Amino acid sequence: MLQLLPLLALAGTSLASYGANLNYRSPSNHHPGLGISVRKVVKRNDPSASYDPASLNFTHGVASGDPYPSSVILWTRCSPMLNNVDDNRTTTGYVPLYNPVPIYNDTDEGRPPSRSPICLNFVVATDEDLSDVVNQGTVYTSSDVDYTVKVEATGLDAFTYYYYRFTVCNSQNSSPIGRTKTTPAARDDVTSVGLAVFSCSNFPFGFFNAYGNPARKDSVDYVIHLGDYIYEYRNGDYGWGNAIDRISQPDREIYSLYDYRRRHATYKTDADLQLSQQTFPWIPVWDDHEVADNTYRDGSSELNNTEDSFIRDGGVSTDQRKMNAVRAYFEWMPIRQVDMDDNLRIWRSFQIGNLIDLLMLDTRVYDRSITDLYWNTDYIRQISNDASRSLMGSRQENWFYENLINSANRGATWRIIGSQIIFSRVNVSVLSGTDEPLNYDAWDGYQANRNRTLSVLYNNNISNNIFLAGDSHANWVSDLVWLGESPYDPATGAGSIGAEFAGTAVSSPSPFGQNITIARANNISDYLIRDNRELQWSEAYYRGYYELHVSKEQLNANFFGLPTIITRNPEEISMANFTVLNGGNRLERFDGSPAVGGVVENGAIKVGEVVRTNITNATDTGLYSVTQGSTFRDD
Repeated sequence: MLQLLPLLALAGTSLASYGANLNYRSPSNHHPGLGISVRKVVKRNDPSASYDPASLNFTHGVASGDPYPSSVILWTRCSPMLNNVDDNRTTTGYVPLYNPVPIYNDTDEGRPPSRSPICLNFVVATDEDLSDVVNQGTVYTSSDVDYTVKVEATGLDAFTYYYYRFTVCNSQNSSPIGRTKTTPAARDDVTSVGLAVFSCSNFPFGFFNAYGNPARKDSVDYVIHLGDYIYEYRNGDYGWGNAIDRISQPDREIYSLYDYRRRHATYKTDADLQLSQQTFPWIPVWDDHEVADNTYRDGSSELNNTEDSFIRDGGVSTDQRKMNAVRAYFEWMPIRQVDMDDNLRIWRSFQIGNLIDLLMLDTRVYDRSITDLYWNTDYIRQISNDASRSLMGSRQENWFYENLINSANRGATWRIIGSQIIFSRVNVSVLSGTDEPLNYDAWDGYQANRNRTLSVLYNNNISNNIFLAGDSHANWVSDLVWLGESPYDPATGAGSIGAEFAGTAVSSPSPFGQNITIARANNISDYLIRDNRELQWSEAYYRGYYELHVSKEQLNANFFGLPTIITRNPEEISMANFTVLNGGNRLERFDGSPAVGGVVENGAIKVGEVVRTNITNATDTGLYSVTQGSTFRDD
């Protein structure tokens, strides 16, 4: 018996080290079958099958995310192969439904599970040399979680930079050194915080240069990603990657767990994406394409819970496809499994000192009512104002409204709401005709839900509200107003209760057409500015991102456009700058830049002028030049 004690202790240590890898857990506590049986993984271990440390590779860099004042999530992947694995026979529960027998014949698909774990040590330090270590540990990974690793580094100080690295046990084989940063404690008096906001990165359309630019400038503290981190299409359906050698793998529309894992792996090969996630902690949320186009509670544009759709659209159920997508997302993203007490929850909040309450919504996957699926647009228009319709489901709605009220009561200066789709009314009849003047896949298709939100803000006198949005592949800046209920003056902004900043895509094409000219795009923006009282700036030609620089006194939004995305490069153009003052609850109207009434590089602005300079910043050197050409047609 005494001889067995060391072995039992070793087994306990092994189980604990496996448990430190959060990816073995289920994304949902109500779905334990989506977790991995660590005991079965350990039992399967064959020491004779151990990997040579030199044969292992950190295939996709490192990442960090979901920062708290005393902890942060760290991520990496260490694997004997670049591609991904499909076998999850060690999962407990309902594997036949969750992960069916493979029906494809890709090189790495259907491989048997690994028979030996991969052991990693990780260290977290206050210095880049990793000499002042504040947290460390051992963690295992295996084919069961696609060789991904996700750990929570704890015991950290608030609002502090840290550096971290993973190393294969008993070797010098190490990952790149990553940098991360904790958030301030909820009551900390914070002077300023910088946020970079991204959305809609489509691999075959171009390089993800936008991700790398804030890292090269070191201009922000955290990254917010509003979704469409991946797209589900095969090459040619939405983007043709042959010309720039960027073909998403596997080259088919994705449905299985293997498919989603490999699509994430493809996207994470982008050098600027790796740079961003190595430099900043990310706070991501999904949009629709992390699962499928126009996802809602019971289906998507091309897969719904009907027998006909099952036969025609992939041969899987909607629920199974969602489970596959969600499992891969949680394996590959540096995200917490926080309050995972029901199906698919990703909506969550962050208190960034007493300066910001950041509320990250899920307006797509969790529980939204049926949306525009292209063949039912007229029906959705007719029911768009039905009181029963919700983008979020009742549980998330109640959580959202309670958090808005609690944020104001605790005295947070700003409320920043990460919503995937545009909140403000946008009359797009110039594009779609007067019969269908709105985008019913956005908040315009759920008007009662928007009215309930505005009612909470106005009736509780909650000010300093900043809505963020992605999805549309265009830039939109609006006063945040309750049209028809609260008086509003577009000239001054009086009556507004905040602002909305919606950003263009990292690489997905303009909603007005991939090859649209600047002149044509700006002409459409002119009409949109005319037809929408609250819309102050519209721009849909450039790909890019925006930054928020937030202080007690004001919030500044700086928009950037990319001259070209068909090559990897560090260049960007300053497109426009806007200001919201503390207590102003509207976009500031000034005679000069920055703000409404100033000068913008492109698009259309309600009060001000457009002056195209093509002045371009090389973010790696800080040198400026005038861009002579573009990947897009110029006139």
